[in-house]
Formats: sequence, C-alpha cells, structure tokens
Amino acid sequence: MGTRAGGRRTGPKCIAIVGPFASGKTTLLEAILARTGAIPRQNPVSSGNTVSDHSPEARAHAMSVEATIATTEFMGEQITFVDCPGSIEFSFEAEPVLAACDLAVVVAEADEKKIPALQLIMRKLDDLGVPRILFLNKVDKAAAGVRDTLKMLQPASSVPLLLRQIPLRKDGVVIGSIDLALERAYIYREYAESEIAQIPGDEKARELEARFSMLETLADHDDQLMEQLLEEIEPPKDAIFDDLAADLRDGAVTPVLIGTAEKGNGVLRLLKAIRHDGPDIEATRKRLGAPDGGATLVQVMKTIHTPHGGKLSVSRVLSGQVADGSELWLPGGGTAKVSGIYRMLGKDQSKLTGAKAGDTVALGKLDDAKTGQTLTSAKGGTRQLFDVEPPQPVYAFALRPKERKDEVKMSAAIQRLAEEDPSLGLRHNQDSAETVLSGHGEMHLRVVRERLEGKNQIPVEGHSPAIPYRETIRKSVQQRGRHKKQSGGHGQFGDVVIEIRPLPRGSGFQFTDTITGGVVPKTYIQSVETGVRDYLKSGPLGFPVVDIAVNLSDGSYHAVDSSDMAFQMAAKLAMKEGMPACSPVLLEPVMKVQIVTPSDATSKIIALIPQRRGQILGYDARPDWPGWDVVEATMPQAEIGDLIIELRSATAGVASYSAVFDHMAEITGRLADEAMNANGKAA
Repeated sequence: MGTRAGGRRTGPKCIAIVGPFASGKTTLLEAILARTGAIPRQNPVSSGNTVSDHSPEARAHAMSVEATIATTEFMGEQITFVDCPGSIEFSFEAEPVLAACDLAVVVAEADEKKIPALQLIMRKLDDLGVPRILFLNKVDKAAAGVRDTLKMLQPASSVPLLLRQIPLRKDGVVIGSIDLALERAYIYREYAESEIAQIPGDEKARELEARFSMLETLADHDDQLMEQLLEEIEPPKDAIFDDLAADLRDGAVTPVLIGTAEKGNGVLRLLKAIRHDGPDIEATRKRLGAPDGGATLVQVMKTIHTPHGGKLSVSRVLSGQVADGSELWLPGGGTAKVSGIYRMLGKDQSKLTGAKAGDTVALGKLDDAKTGQTLTSAKGGTRQLFDVEPPQPVYAFALRPKERKDEVKMSAAIQRLAEEDPSLGLRHNQDSAETVLSGHGEMHLRVVRERLEGKNQIPVEGHSPAIPYRETIRKSVQQRGRHKKQSGGHGQFGDVVIEIRPLPRGSGFQFTDTITGGVVPKTYIQSVETGVRDYLKSGPLGFPVVDIAVNLSDGSYHAVDSSDMAFQMAAKLAMKEGMPACSPVLLEPVMKVQIVTPSDATSKIIALIPQRRGQILGYDARPDWPGWDVVEATMPQAEIGDLIIELRSATAGVASYSAVFDHMAEITGRLADEAMNANGKAA
C-alpha cells in the first residue's frame, strides 16, 4: 500500500471552478449541486435559472460576471464550490478565491481556439501554487480522440495532463467512460448515476495502452512503481490511488477526468476524485504561509453588498473558529465584530451558529474588511497572506448622473461596487472635472453601469474620457502688458514687458526676470509669475500650455496704484496678447504600449497598429510563455480608448496590453481641429 499521500484528507473543502468562457463551468456547478441534492434538479444555462444566474446582468448577457459560492455535502463531507467567471474581463474575481481554495477544477473542451485562454488560467494556478483537476467537458461532441485532445491541450499546462479516464463508445457515440485506475467501465445515464460494467473485450487493448501511459507518468515520481513497470509486475491498486492523490496534491500532474456536464455525465467520478484525492485546509494554510498557533485566521475571498442584509464578506476560515459576535482584527489595527454567519447557495443564505477551520462562509457586517485581507483573533492583526493586485486597466469611460441631485448617491454606489470588485478603478480627473471609471474591458464597465442604473436606481450617462492635450509654441515674442484702471481713490496700475520663447519638449515651464533699476519692484515679480502661470492653464487653443519660458525684462509701476493683483492682471494681459503670435501648436500624449498576444494573431496585431497612428518598435517571443508574443509600439493616447476591443476581437478574447506615457507630439490639421472642437474651442 502506498504512503506518499498520507491517506484521504477529511474535513470541509473549498473548490474553485475555472475555465475559458463558455466551457461549461456553470453547467458543471448545476450538475454537481443536483447530484448532491443541494438543488432539486439541474437547470440548463439557457433557462436563466441556474444558481449562478442570481444577477440580472448575468441573465442579460448569458455569462457569469461574478463568482458564485455554493456549499453542498457529498458522502457526508462538506464541499464549497466557487464558480468563477470565464471571460478575461471578469477573471480577477477568481484571484482572491484561488488564493484561499484547496483545489481548482479546470473545465475545458476540445477547442483549439480556447487554448490561449486555458493557458492564462493554468499560468495563474501555477503562480498561486493551486493544485488542479482538468474536467474535459462535452466529450460527446468532440470529434477528436481524447488522447489527441490532450496532446492539443498539453501546451497550456506546465505539468503533465494525466488521463484518468477514456471514453467508451458504441457505434461512434460516447456511451460512458473507462476508469484507468479502477479498470472499470461506467455506462452513462442522463442526470443519474452511471451504471458500473465490465470493460468490453474489444476495448481492453485500448484501455491497457492508456493505463500504461498513466502509470508511466506516475512512475516519474515513484521509484517503486518504476521498478514494477520495468519488471512487468502489476502494481497494487491502492498504491496507484496513493500516487494519484500525492501527485495531484504536490501539483506534479493535472489529472484529467471526462464527461458531459450538460447531461450530468462524469460528475460523480469527479466528486469522488475531489473527496478522495484533493488536499485540505492544512495544505492551503501551508501554501499561503499562514502562521502557526491557536489564533483564528480568516481569508476574505469576496465582498457582497446585499439589498437588505448589508455587507457580506465571503471568507475561508483557515484556522480556529468563528462565532457570531466574534471580534476579528483588521490589517493595520482596529477590530470588526461578526454579525451573522451564513452558508451560501448562490443568492440564498442559511444562518449558522459558527464556523470552523476549512469552512467557507459569509460573515456579516465586517464593514471595514476588504476582499483579499487576512483577519485574525490575534491582537494587533497579522501579516497579509495574499496581496490583491489588479492588473492595469485597459478600458475607461467618464461617468456622470443624469440628474445632479444623484451625484452623492452615485459616488457612494460606485464605492460599494469597487468594494465588491477591487479591479474596478475610480479617479477624478481635475483637468476635465470628470469621474473616470476604469476596468478590464467594455463588458466589464457595461455591467458596472447596468448595476448603477438597475440595482442602485441611478440613471447615468457616460462618454470617452477627455484626452489630456497640451499646447506649446514654435516662435519667440516680446510683449508688453499694461493694466491701468482709475475709478476714484486708489487705482490699479501694472506694467510689464515679457519675452515668451519655446523650450525643448518635456521641459515644462520656466520663469526668469532680468529687471534692472527696480522698474518692477521685487515685491511684484512673484505676482507677475503668478499671473503668467494662471494664464498657462488655458492657452489660445484652449489647453494647458507646456514647454515654454517667460522672462520679465522690463516694466513700470506706480507708487500708489500698483498692487499684487494689478501686476497679475498685467502679466495675464501680456500673455493673452503675445501667445497667439508665438505660432501655438497642439500636443497630444503618446504612449508606449506593450501588447501580449497569442503568436498566431501577431500578424493581425501588427497590421492594426498603424491604423491607429501607431509605430511598431518590435516584437519578440514572450519569455516563458510558449505560443505567445510581445509587441511593442508607440501610439497616441487618443487611439487607445477602445484598442482592447479590437485586440480581443483578433485573439478570441485573450490579448491584453499595458501602456505608459512616453512623450508629447505635435498634431495639426484635421486631428487638431477635432481635438479643439471636442474641447469647445473653435479651430
């Protein structure tokens, strides 16, 4: 009997269900919940009535837009499943979940176009060190053989995909599976437990070949098994199961089970593999580097704001126990009191009296707790076990309520949405006085807007964020500005002569003076600079002015009527009259863009860059990412707004980009006219 795995891991488990968009994750969750009796029947995704369809946005777009938590029981043990969205735009939902779960079930299918998306998911699991099982879904519709499918999928995985089952066919139709470890056939029955059968004689040779391949892979980590194979000794079944469990928990292999979730086929074998082979909370604590000791540790996986119950923090209890009324220390100090503990089944909740290590529950009213944080009963708090670092946003729009009275309400609603979704960015653009939302794609922000209008009843309107255009000059000019006003009593008098000249790009603004003989007293020189700076907020083209030098060379003053304000006004007048003669020109920000794309789409990406006034700097293979390239280019910020939509369209939804400011560049003609018209300034 094998001892590598150390036996079955009992206790509550938390399993993430992940996979490419439309691979069947939600269908699999429905099948699992129906098979374990958590729901009365399996609802098809097309019905819009699945456990995961608890938001109007998910139903409207026929896709998961947030993680769904559902706890059930199987063979006397509690298992919580978290169905994570498959679209790359909502993929960040999975990260805090994966950090605290024991195992991931990766749902995939025999679709070559989805391999890059599968690779993104597998790489994330590698980064987080999460063991995984691959559930090869829709085997009844696959044209290729299952072993050919695994060869196609293998480049997406950094560890061997280990086939545990092969399909059983009759007249070309998949009627069941053969378990290579048990050496037993299972005949599928729709929405019911499979019927155990003997392996048909004409399938025996195929089964033996596939089984030997499985054992060879396992033998890479078990010298005794290798010796048995070399000596043609049949290894004991319990030793094989021990190797399967040990290699899964170590992340040395990814076992592959097959089925058709839509019909409930293969679900029971998957559940048994999770129960018998999956790691437990102790392994997850070790992976996260959780401190030893008797303190309660809680990892927040997701934040939900419910209409009537307030804030819920969906959390994994890593150690200790949580009772209603427990006080937990927050990061950085301060405590929060648990007010309600709930077991989740989609949108439904059932109240519990407490939770123990391994449980995944929703904790009520932890108002200051955030997704990804580690809470503890230890005084003063503990170090964070997982850092929430959303990827750089790739899409943005400016938002405002249709009615001004809703401004405060909208701001509060957006803050709640950002709590639920830490990948949602929010900033106030001071130049344009816009509230700008940023996220990971057009659909991501569309859902945010729908939630503002639906869930929060705030009608809003959005548009593309303003581009931070600037203007500069090409010529030098000397200009006098005189501000003189007499209205009884003290008047106002300021008189300046300034020299305006261009500076090299990126120099900003310089102010100097060459005043001699006190023609402008030192007291007022600062006032002149203040007036110039005030004018530079909006030059003759309507934009902030940059890369310009102003020198105060001459002027005059009045002993009684001169003042700080008079010299500010004189300086602004000189700038207003002199700047149009300096050949003002519009500048636009140009970004350095790095695009990551599957290699088979690189030519498409390179072709679209010049269409957006971009310049290709080069491209190369993405380091340690087989089948991916990195394309570098410069591109005007004005062309980047909806770039992600075109990138995703060209790459089956998986390409992304990052952008940083590179330089400002002149624009003239039609482009400049359009920019000025958009800013309300006639050309």
